[in-house]
Amino acid sequence: MRLLDGRATVDDLDAFLATLDDVAEATRTTVQAFDADYVVSAAHLQRALDRADRAIARGENIARERAVELLCYAAGRRQINRALEMGVGEGANRVVVLVDSPAGDEAAEAEAIERLREHVGAAAVLGEYDEATVRTFFDVSDAELDAVEGGLTELVLERVALLDVEK
Repeated sequence: MRLLDGRATVDDLDAFLATLDDVAEATRTTVQAFDADYVVSAAHLQRALDRADRAIARGENIARERAVELLCYAAGRRQINRALEMGVGEGANRVVVLVDSPAGDEAAEAEAIERLREHVGAAAVLGEYDEATVRTFFDVSDAELDAVEGGLTELVLERVALLDVEK
């Protein structure tokens, strides 16, 4: 798994998503873009990818496409339409793009990242999430946050893991 974080101005969302799909197809990788406001860490996306792959291997996946399954796990939601909130939108975006080769082809991942660099301007945004957005999206209350060791990042990782239990 490789991550590309930065800024992207999306004038036409369908065209931007088509570009991601074209890169994924050309490199035989999975490519998924996230709004950086919702991504608490690289571990958040790694856990989501691991859980998505496990669900696919077991035939328990929610979505037909690996990238969408990944999005559902990252969002901690079974409903695809609710998970889409974590994706990018039109206008100025702080983005984290995940690229992963299911075959473990690191050269393909590197090629995909290079192709995406022309669409994502360099900026270190990974881990600079919006706490209020994350707390609202993952439904984290003050009482829950006060009751756990760790913090918001750990609670989000738990939400990702708990999606399997909710099935």
